Amino acid sequence: MDSTLAAASDARKARLLALKLRKEGVKDDGPAEPIIKSRNFDHKSRTLKKRAVLPEDVDMEDTVERNVAGLAENIIAEDEERRAQELDVFNIAPKRPNWDLKREMDKKMAKLQRRTQEAIHTLIRQRLAAEKGDSDDIAGAMRAQEKALNANDDDDD
Repeated sequence: MDSTLAAASDARKARLLALKLRKEGVKDDGPAEPIIKSRNFDHKSRTLKKRAVLPEDVDMEDTVERNVAGLAENIIAEDEERRAQELDVFNIAPKRPNWDLKREMDKKMAKLQRRTQEAIHTLIRQRLAAEKGDSDDIAGAMRAQEKALNANDDDDD
């Protein structure tokens, strides 16, 4: 078992050494000239390449700068339009300008409507009594009306 572990370890060491030598550009048969990758190196003149200048007529692929070229102006224009809409008087004013007045008057109107209905009922009773010829009923109806008005005034206070 120890021999298999030792053999596996030796094989791994050999692979790592071969990888290291290949990275450094050394061939297995001995030290040689390092491998030069030609990304920025000119093999003929043995110097670094200078950055190539592209002609003006060559169209580059879309870049971030091109994608966002008019974006700032568009955002500013949209913001100004939105502000102009927000400052419009018709957007600020309520659609029903007297809604708050109606809300305040509802309580008072309820009392008045109740009193109006009572007065209408009293008048109808008086007319019916007058048609029958009962004068006592008219006087009684008028007294009842006065009592009801006094009672309502006391309730409101």
